[in-house]
Amino acid sequence: MNAPVNTVPDAGPGPGGAPPRPAAGRVLFFSDCHLGAGSEAEDRPREDKVVAFLEAEGPRADAVYMLGDLFDFWFEYKHAVPRRHFRVLNALARLVHAGIPVTFFGGNHDFWVESFLEEEIGCRVTYGPLEVVEQGRRIFLAHGDGLAKGDRGYLFLRAVLRNRWAIAGYRLLHPDVGIPLARWSSKLSRHTRDESAFDVEWLRDQVAVPRFAAGADAVLVGHFHHARHLRDSGRDFLVLGDWIRNDTYAVLEGGAFTLLRWVDGRGERLEAKADRGSPA
Repeated sequence: MNAPVNTVPDAGPGPGGAPPRPAAGRVLFFSDCHLGAGSEAEDRPREDKVVAFLEAEGPRADAVYMLGDLFDFWFEYKHAVPRRHFRVLNALARLVHAGIPVTFFGGNHDFWVESFLEEEIGCRVTYGPLEVVEQGRRIFLAHGDGLAKGDRGYLFLRAVLRNRWAIAGYRLLHPDVGIPLARWSSKLSRHTRDESAFDVEWLRDQVAVPRFAAGADAVLVGHFHHARHLRDSGRDFLVLGDWIRNDTYAVLEGGAFTLLRWVDGRGERLEAKADRGSPA
């Protein structure tokens, strides 16, 4: 069953009920940074890249959408959150403070989000697909997990993990136990899918075509850790890649989408088939 789709109009209210913002001239989309996936030493280079990206590209944007799995694991206790992500959270908070709307999508690794990102950082948080209008484009946005057919086992597991009783039970674990345990489990899950079998045409037919039929003219997803951009008859399907090996993101500017790779502190336009692949 598809998750309900929320709709956000173009030029909607800014953060905290601010006056309506003008139609965005540059919109950023990225996903699957998986911060916290390794040890602190292993994770630092990726965190450095993401912070540099947010600090360079974020202030130039009029809206930022993070399409899931920003963190390899995120869980909020009543008085504690994972401490390793302070610099990234601070970069996001600075964007929000500057009046740039930042939307956080819960992915399959960081869906246990409650009030911290909204109340302390100022992000808008969504737990499912979102339909927005930016620059006159009607865009369907989702992390991507569970949208394609044939993964009933995963859908069952997702329903269990997102059950409020399961969440309440997990919260009984002390953070010093619960957070390392979840990171260990998350690391194992990244090796359960055969990335070599990725078929962007099949995925477009499964995910994008039904949304095009419903009126969207662009569909963007994360989750699959491959970077692809298919364009047909004025409609765009983008798979955003990741920040584990690809360092890719998308920009909407002048009503047109571009897929880019972050290289040496700047974005380089990505060729249509460029991709390095990486584990989910």
